[in-house]
Order: sequence, then C-alpha cells, then structure tokens
Amino acid sequence: MSDIEIPESHPRYLSLLTRHRIEEGVEKGITSKQGLIAEGRGEAFDYLLGEETTASADAAERAAAAQLLLAEHPVLSVNGNVAALVPGEMVELAEAVDADLEVNLFNRTEERMRAIADHLRDHGAEDVKGLTADGRIPNLDHERAKVDADGIGAADVVLVPLEDGDRAEALAAMGKVEIVVDLNPMSRSAQSAAIPIVDNIIRAVPNVTDHARDLTDATEEEREKIVREFDREAALREAEDAIRSGELD
Repeated sequence: MSDIEIPESHPRYLSLLTRHRIEEGVEKGITSKQGLIAEGRGEAFDYLLGEETTASADAAERAAAAQLLLAEHPVLSVNGNVAALVPGEMVELAEAVDADLEVNLFNRTEERMRAIADHLRDHGAEDVKGLTADGRIPNLDHERAKVDADGIGAADVVLVPLEDGDRAEALAAMGKVEIVVDLNPMSRSAQSAAIPIVDNIIRAVPNVTDHARDLTDATEEEREKIVREFDREAALREAEDAIRSGELD
C-alpha cells in the first residue's frame, strides 16, 4: 500500500507500516490530521501490550465473531483511521459475517465521506452506507450523530473500531450490542462495549474474520454459548493488568 519500502525484517515493521498508512490516509483526504494523534496514542498502548494479541483479546475476538454471526442486522462502522489501516480487512469481515459497512466521521465533510466510500469500494466493497444520513443517534450534538436509518440506525449489533467514547455510550443507550476495538481498556468506548477487544486493529479485524470463518458451520446454540461465556469485565481487567505489568524491550 505504501510507496516507501520497509523491509519485513525491521523490528518495527508493522509499526512503521501503520504510520505510513495513516500518513497516506491524510494525503488522500481519508484520515483527518487528528487521526495522526489518535494513532500515536494507540501505538503507545500497543507497545505496552508487547504488540501482540493477548489470550483475553483473542477470546474477545472469538466472542465478537459469534455475536456478529448471531446478529439479524450487523453493521461495521468505518472512520478515517479504520479506512486507512484496514480497508480490505473490513471488507473481508463484512463478507464473512454478512454485515453492512457504514462510514461515520466526527470531522465529517461530503468530500471525506465520498473518498472513504470510494476507498472501500476500491478494496472490494460493493455497497457502502453512511452518505444518506437520514437517521440520527439521540443525544449527540456533533456530526457522528448522523447515520443511515437502514444502516447503523436499524442495526442490532455494531462493530465500532477506534471509536469516540460519547458515540459509544450513545449507541449503548439505544440498546445496540456494541463490539469495540480499542487499545485503551479504560476508555469510555471499551467500558461501554458488550464485547471490548483490547488489541491493535490491524490484528483484531483479521482475527475476528478468522474466527467467523471457523464458526461458519457452528450451531446457533454453540455461538450463543461463546457469547454467553465471554466475561467482559475479566477481559478489561486482564488487558489493564497486561499494560501495567508489561516489560519493555
């Protein structure tokens, strides 16, 4: 994706790759400049986690896959950083769990909305929601309140990676089941989620897709059991413990 060649043998290969993807996202009008700051903040937490998927994060990713497969109308929300970092991976996940993709932005302009929708289509998406904006999330006074009525507005389960805490809280208040990808287990987003995934999005999304494919032939009862046995409080606690006790190389 990047014009800059980074040898895979470089010890910071994935970190450098994600930085360049975010930079390219800004250059293409996909990612806001504030997204650069958000990426740096997330990378700091990932560094403390050892830049690997923990056992509790993997359990959350499996529960997320089961929950998405159980949903009647799952929707995957996409912002600028998500579009820059994992566009193809989000398309693959949407296909694996039969979900809609919807663009939702805090710094919303029609130009950015179209750019992200086109970017997702370039990576295989057939239909991208978010441009109609004929629905609204109650009790939000900014642009992220705007949603498609037949997308996030009608969804029963929403994946909200790299989420703003206030929208996460508002979606939870609407009674929607939220799956959040956030490297900070203490954030309002993670705290609001039914299934908080404390992992880097570049690992989390492919992992959820892999679990979904593994659960394709599972019964509804088996999927329900996975969701029921997932302990969100334990997952958040274990993630925080991992961050606090992390050993830096």
